Amino acid sequence: MRPQRKSIIAWLDLSPGEGVVQLGRKHKPDYWLVTACGILLLIGLIVIYSISPALALTNNVGNNYYVIKQIIAIVLSAVAFFITAKIPITTWRRSYKALLLLAGFATLLALAIPVNPMYPAHRWVRFGGLSFESVELVTFAVLIWIAHFLAERIRTNTIKSLRKTLQPLLVALFAMGIIIAGVQSDLGSTGILVIMMGVMAYVAGIPMKRIMMIAGAILIVLVLAISAVPYRRARLETFLHPDTNCQTTGYQACQSIISVGSGGLFGLGLGNSVQAYGYEPEAANDSIFAIYAEKFGFIGCIILVAIFGLLFARLKSIAERLPDDFSRLLVVGVLTWFSVQALVNIGGMVGLLPLKGITLPFISYGGTSVVFSAAAIGLVYQLSQYTALKVPTSQPPSSSDGRRSFHRNTLRRADY
Repeated sequence: MRPQRKSIIAWLDLSPGEGVVQLGRKHKPDYWLVTACGILLLIGLIVIYSISPALALTNNVGNNYYVIKQIIAIVLSAVAFFITAKIPITTWRRSYKALLLLAGFATLLALAIPVNPMYPAHRWVRFGGLSFESVELVTFAVLIWIAHFLAERIRTNTIKSLRKTLQPLLVALFAMGIIIAGVQSDLGSTGILVIMMGVMAYVAGIPMKRIMMIAGAILIVLVLAISAVPYRRARLETFLHPDTNCQTTGYQACQSIISVGSGGLFGLGLGNSVQAYGYEPEAANDSIFAIYAEKFGFIGCIILVAIFGLLFARLKSIAERLPDDFSRLLVVGVLTWFSVQALVNIGGMVGLLPLKGITLPFISYGGTSVVFSAAAIGLVYQLSQYTALKVPTSQPPSSSDGRRSFHRNTLRRADY
C-alpha cells in the first residue's frame, strides 16, 4: 500500500485543537506600547528629513527622495501592524510552517539575485527600485516558530529532552549560521537570532548548563568565523584600536564617535549637521544614532534611550501577565529582538561594541526593518488585550516543569 500523503492542512498544523492559545478575558490593549513606537517612528522621520538635502547631494538624487521612501515605509508598517494585530494569534501560530517556507524562499531568491556593487552581499531581493532584506522575514518567522516549538515542548513535558528539544534547535542554529552568517555574510543578524532563541529557550525552562555549553560552542565558531575573514578581523582590530585606523578600516567608527561628541550637551540643531555631508557612512541607516546625537546632543540621547526604555518596559509588563506559554515566549522574543538590536547599534556608535551593520529599531531608514518591526509589535498589541490585571504577590523562580517566571515579587496592577 502507498503511504498516505499528509494533507497541506495537516502539514501547516491547522488541524482543530492544535496550537490553541488559552487567552483570558479581552480588555483594552496597551496604548503605551503603540505610543512609544509611534514616537520612535516620528523621531526617525524627523532626522531623515533634516539630513535629506545632504544625502541627496551625496547620492545625486532628489531632495525629497529619502523622506518620501521613509513615509512609504511608515505607511506600509502601519498596514503590517493592523494585519498582525487583527488576524487571530492562533492563526499566526498555526501558520508558522508557511512563514518558514516563505522566509526560506526569500532567502534563496536573495542568494540567486546578482549583488549590488555597493553592497556585495546576497542579502536583498531587488525588483527595480524596490529592495527587500530577507533576514527580517526570517527573524519574524523564526520568532513565531520558536515560540510554538518551545510551548509545545512545555505542554508535552519534554522541554529538557535532548532529542526532542535541543537537537532541533541545534539544527536550526547550524542552518542559520551557514546561510545567514556564512553565505550572506550577515554575522550581526545571526547574532540577534541566536540570542533571541537562547533567551526564549532559557525562559521556557531549558537548563542554563546546556545553554552555556551551546553558547561556548557558538563562541568558538564565532572566533573562527572572525579570524577566517579579513574584513571581520579588521572590524575587531578597529574596535580595539579605533584611533589607529581612522582613514581606512576604522573610518566609520571614528566618524561615529566624532558625530556623537560634536553634539555636546544640547546638540547642533536640526539643520546644522556636518557629518551627514559625506563624512558619516550610512548616515540614514546604521549610523543614524550618531547623526541624532550630533543634532540633539546628550540630553536628546537620554530622551531617546528613555523612550526605548518605555517600549521595553511595556513589553516586559505584557510578558509578565500573559496567561499561556506561547504568548509569553512570543513577547519575550520580541523584547529580546528589539533590545539587543538597539544595544548593538547604540553600542557600536559610541565605541562600546564593534560595528555590526545593525539598524536602530523604528529609527533607521529602511522599509524592511520598519515593516517587520511594526508587524511584531502588532502581535504584541493583540496579545496585550488578554493580560491579567494583576500578577501574583509571590512566585517561585521556576515552576515544576522548568519554566522561568517573569512575575515580579510585588503585586502590581495593569496600567490602562
